[in-house]
Amino acid sequence: MNNFKKNKNLLEEIHKRRTFAIISHPDSGKTTITEKILFIGKVIHNTGSIKPKKNKKYTKSDWMHIEKKRGISITTSVMRFIYKNKLINLLDTPGHSDFSEDTYRILTAVDCCLMIIDASKGVEEQTRKLLSVARMYKKPIITFINKIDRDFKNPIKLLEEIESEFNIISSPITWPIGTGSFLQGIYNLKSEEINFYSSFFNNRSDLKKITGLFHPHLKNFFDYNTILNIRREVHFLKKNFFIFNKKEFLQGNLTPVFFGTALKNFGIDQVLQALVEWAPNPLYRRTNIRKIYPQESKFSGFIFKIQANMDLKHRDRIAFMRIVSGKYFKGIKIKQTRTLKNLIIRDAFYFLAGERYFIQEAYPGDIIGIHNHGNIQIGDTFTEGEKIKFLGIPYFSPEIFRKIRLKNPLQQKKLLKGLFQLSEEGSVQIFRSIQNNSLIIGVIGILQFEIISDRLRMEYNIEPIYENINICCIRWISSKYVDKLNFFKQQNESYLGLDKDNLLIYFFPSMINLKIITARNKDIIFSKTREYQIM
Repeated sequence: MNNFKKNKNLLEEIHKRRTFAIISHPDSGKTTITEKILFIGKVIHNTGSIKPKKNKKYTKSDWMHIEKKRGISITTSVMRFIYKNKLINLLDTPGHSDFSEDTYRILTAVDCCLMIIDASKGVEEQTRKLLSVARMYKKPIITFINKIDRDFKNPIKLLEEIESEFNIISSPITWPIGTGSFLQGIYNLKSEEINFYSSFFNNRSDLKKITGLFHPHLKNFFDYNTILNIRREVHFLKKNFFIFNKKEFLQGNLTPVFFGTALKNFGIDQVLQALVEWAPNPLYRRTNIRKIYPQESKFSGFIFKIQANMDLKHRDRIAFMRIVSGKYFKGIKIKQTRTLKNLIIRDAFYFLAGERYFIQEAYPGDIIGIHNHGNIQIGDTFTEGEKIKFLGIPYFSPEIFRKIRLKNPLQQKKLLKGLFQLSEEGSVQIFRSIQNNSLIIGVIGILQFEIISDRLRMEYNIEPIYENINICCIRWISSKYVDKLNFFKQQNESYLGLDKDNLLIYFFPSMINLKIITARNKDIIFSKTREYQIM
């Protein structure tokens, strides 16, 4: 009987949970949408400017000093709240293009994605990159087309663009009535309800939802041509675009599309309702041996992110774990399968921006933070004994490189400690030249160097200096032929280095050099990515 109750409780908790990430191109309104979702979920009680000057109110998900200074999301914040009896785990991913690698890793920890598109710009480059990864993981995708209170592209063209860019079916759920300064409302094709845009109607007191495009009171709000036009558009949509199918959505073949404006908090509630109704419960994850299902009684989880110095007073490092199966409880004893060491977790947290809250219990789909004293890595698997590993999270080859040194060479130990902790987070990669032992860092985007400098100053009180270096890209190198690899190393020492895990890499000065070297050395494997060392 007790086991039955435990299993029933586990299934009920799994059914409650929705874990999703918001992804977008920079400046599409993602941070504003996150704020409005938290407002609707009653996590925050007022909304305001993203970059205020005097009152210093910041969006809840942006907690780092430089995020507040520049008004962009750099880290990934994990937020949780209850909405309509569902526990929502929201991962607000970095929106700036320089931080896409962190976003890629976040996608392994969620079960669904909310894609934000700027209505005036359509599909943009960063969205393409992120959606390609989401499609690779077969994540269900809900689309919100934002900023319809401004002049924007033809909405039908936007649907066609989504379909052609992502090879996915667009299924419009809400549809704008009017555009830009003439935006009058949105029509829900499923519920047939019309939501009035109160700003257009000067906040009339008689504004209420109307159901149906032939409701007799429509003429009290819209002129005849507007009514006729929306009827024609809806008829066209139902005839030419796929009607929503939940099975196709969950398989990643179809995306429901919503229109609205986050700044005016118009249309966001319908997106949140869709996430509650349609987003999947926590899903299984693959390991090197078998699939792990959330309803399994034994605990398992994996680390997808590490954040150093979230609390400057304690200089702590937090490892973010996605729970895959079983139940976390205070004092649980789990095994780190990479090291085979046991770990008793007495203090696990969930976060809202920089604030942390102790968790007594957590279930599949939840994201918990645990203290990391330097022995936990991204990609680590934790279980109650089974020796498995969840499929690894890749390192990506950096795109920009610099030599790094200090104004004060006596602080070299501090520099190494700081860079190592930053590299644990996956935001920077560290390399050493075999020839002269110089320290080289690689990042995805140029702004990351500013982030590194800012954090080294703030968190370690050291001042780094960057120097340009003639490196175009790197590749991790290996070979099943030991003698040929040794010969290659002897011939190319000046181009070789080691990463922080002492794996061999080749520094390519140009793409031409990359083509020549790889063509001449067929027995050497040149890898653009490598998996985190998790076993």
